[in-house]
Amino acid sequence: MSAQRPAGHPLLVVIDPAARAMDGESVRIAKDVLCAGSSSVKIALPDSAEEVERALAHRGRRRTVIIGDDGALLRVVRALHRERTLGQAPVGLVPVGHRSALPLARALGVPAGAVPAARAVLDGAERELDLLVDDSGGIVVGALHIPCGAAPPVRLGWPPIEQAARTARAARSLVRSLVANGHPQRLRVEADGVILADLDRPVHEVSVRTAQQPGLAEVLVRGSNGSGPVSVQARTVTVSGRDFRYRADASVSGPVRTRTWTLQPAAWRLTVPR
Repeated sequence: MSAQRPAGHPLLVVIDPAARAMDGESVRIAKDVLCAGSSSVKIALPDSAEEVERALAHRGRRRTVIIGDDGALLRVVRALHRERTLGQAPVGLVPVGHRSALPLARALGVPAGAVPAARAVLDGAERELDLLVDDSGGIVVGALHIPCGAAPPVRLGWPPIEQAARTARAARSLVRSLVANGHPQRLRVEADGVILADLDRPVHEVSVRTAQQPGLAEVLVRGSNGSGPVSVQARTVTVSGRDFRYRADASVSGPVRTRTWTLQPAAWRLTVPR
């Protein structure tokens, strides 16, 4: 009598090069659990953003699973958003990487270990999540910050696998320094048309994040000299000023003079433990 094949959904498992370099054992364990619990698994080992997009374009009806850190998750979510298929099927994540590279995974409720995270992908519940989309087509999965007066942006590339871990650590260190070294800047901040800050007073920090209450973003504005903070919930946020930079999740962009972010409710789904 032949063994019965698992009944789980067919999967496309995208394994990030930094995860393969930093913790190959966890990658192997996660892959074994996923292969044992799914009816069909296709493995993708991309070394560039283009290879990620090609793998996603040919996934068919397979659900996408990422083995890697927050950056790997964000690259896949952005690629799916660009091809307008982000909301078609839930995304799974098995977090592999340094703890400092996984704050978004923890905030989203993904288990830390390779085995529980892989099992959650196979047997978990789908959690609907909001998305912030800006007027240039960029997205924010977790949080947006404006560390005023930041240095030139950090661009996270796709180095050779043996350099991936060092590059990821260096990039995270640089991004942290951008936030720490920010200084007040004159900005106009509007939330659903209501002015929270204007150009006549310096602003020390602006943050926007997807909220616990679906359909609304949490907006926080801290003034300089101890004034504020002002905290509201809104669907649309516009920031204007003179050549400011902003940090969307882990990447720094700009300079720009104005940018508008609009919340898209229930724009994507993530598989998490029941």
